[in-house]
Amino acid sequence: MNDQAFGTLEYEGARALVRRYAQTPMGRERAEALAPLSSVEEVRRALRAVTECVEMRARGARWSFSELSEPAEALARLRIEGTVLDPLVLLELARLCEQAADARAAVSAEREAAPVLWETVEGLPRTLPGLAARVFSKILPSGELDDRASPELARIRADIVRMRSTITRSLETLMRRSEEAIQDQLVTLRNDRFVIPVRSDHRGRVAGVAHGFSSSGATVFVEPLETIESNNELQALRETEEREVTRILSTLTEELRAELPAIGLAAGAVAELDFVGAKAALAAHLRAAEPVIDEDGVLELVEARHPLLEENLRGQGLEVVPVSLRLDAAAPVMVISGANAGGKTVVLKTAGLLSLMALSGLHVPAREARVPPYESVLADIGDRQSLAANLSTFTSHVSNIRRMVEECRSPALVLLDEVGTGTDPEEGSALGVAVVDHFRRACGAHVVATTHYSGLKMYASNEEGVRNASVEFDERTLEPTYRLLVGVAGSSAGLEIARRFRLPHEIIEAARSRVDERTLAADAYLRRIQREADEAASLSRALEEERRAGARTTPRRLSLQRPTSRRARSRPATRCV
Repeated sequence: MNDQAFGTLEYEGARALVRRYAQTPMGRERAEALAPLSSVEEVRRALRAVTECVEMRARGARWSFSELSEPAEALARLRIEGTVLDPLVLLELARLCEQAADARAAVSAEREAAPVLWETVEGLPRTLPGLAARVFSKILPSGELDDRASPELARIRADIVRMRSTITRSLETLMRRSEEAIQDQLVTLRNDRFVIPVRSDHRGRVAGVAHGFSSSGATVFVEPLETIESNNELQALRETEEREVTRILSTLTEELRAELPAIGLAAGAVAELDFVGAKAALAAHLRAAEPVIDEDGVLELVEARHPLLEENLRGQGLEVVPVSLRLDAAAPVMVISGANAGGKTVVLKTAGLLSLMALSGLHVPAREARVPPYESVLADIGDRQSLAANLSTFTSHVSNIRRMVEECRSPALVLLDEVGTGTDPEEGSALGVAVVDHFRRACGAHVVATTHYSGLKMYASNEEGVRNASVEFDERTLEPTYRLLVGVAGSSAGLEIARRFRLPHEIIEAARSRVDERTLAADAYLRRIQREADEAASLSRALEEERRAGARTTPRRLSLQRPTSRRARSRPATRCV
């Protein structure tokens, strides 16, 4: 695949859409690495997994992941013999095991309808829930060890509580006896030892060890002689507690280390299921369909929508006008003409991005889709003029097309926007025809090209295997409808558009007088052909509607009266660029 095409077709935007629905760091990492897969079998398996997930969710069966961290570092530490994992790390691995086991159970209940997903989790050991339960039974959600983690820990902590109570009562009694020397009737801790606050000017009244002064210097914190031994015992109990905690954590770590392969499988399964779940959630959001990977070389998109454009317009309360097209062995090339800002480039980007999405294992926003297993998806779209590289619009296009010719590997999809533009129209038109024809014949590629040049339109009209298409332009409103009409070349409608944008009338008329009469005649002819095609389609729909109505009621004579123009009856299509 051509890296430049990935940028031109905004493939990173598709990655971002998948990443939005991932629930774990592992799933987001896989979304960021999304790319076309290397074999037809891999693509079909990935697409089927998404379909199974979508269907599972429709039946109310699903899995969910929460509060999971990237386990790579924890697993790396677990592989080092003798290391002891922190309580919070142990909790993270336990959550991973628990949620992997829950996901396995959810998929297991649907294994007959979801064989691909079942393959992902079938190998997960049944020991995972028990392993997680042992960790949860000993470590609290805060990361502290539960008192019941072991009988010894429970005994030690009970002794610590009793000793703390004994020391506190002793210090409170001492403070009452020496009330005039005490700054506040408050037992506190300094250096992990219980002390009392003594006024600095009465320091001699309380015998003991000083553990520092207050910030003002008015108070000294004293550990009285009466409690030194008790504080020592308390400190010894704390150290015993720490040793017992370490022993418990070490035991838990060793239990997890013994199940390291199983935990690794759990991490991989969670990453894969989260990635598939993100793709399925996106498919539902986009109302997408599973594309067929067609090894016979058919590219067919039925009512396809550009996902990034749809997301943008959805935020504005608007809808994308869908496009439909087909390229096959009989007609592998399509030349799209028509008005500026009519959606020609959107057609190119929709075909290119949806092809890449399909080959990456993503459902595509279309009613139906067939995509060949392209080895190359190549695109020359937009103006890459570069002053720094001393490239004009024309030379930048030529430079990119040269690289595309070098990198083209069949089967290929080649997308050319305004091919041949940026130079003398006659030479540019000839060059455009030659470039399109080269990709078609030498590379055996599917080619979709946009143009304003009559030479390319004539090439499409006269050459077998090449189809004309156009983006519709409503002459009544002087606005594009963004509908793609296959089989008819389109007029650029440059003067009409200039009039729509209120360019002074005298300029438009002066321009019209300078346009070659043959060009004007050709444009008028193209517009007439388009009108007649619209009227024929409208009449066909009306006849079909009347036939259906007649089938539901008493037979009656069929009216052949031509209906009102479809465009006059329908509301304007939503703008899609």
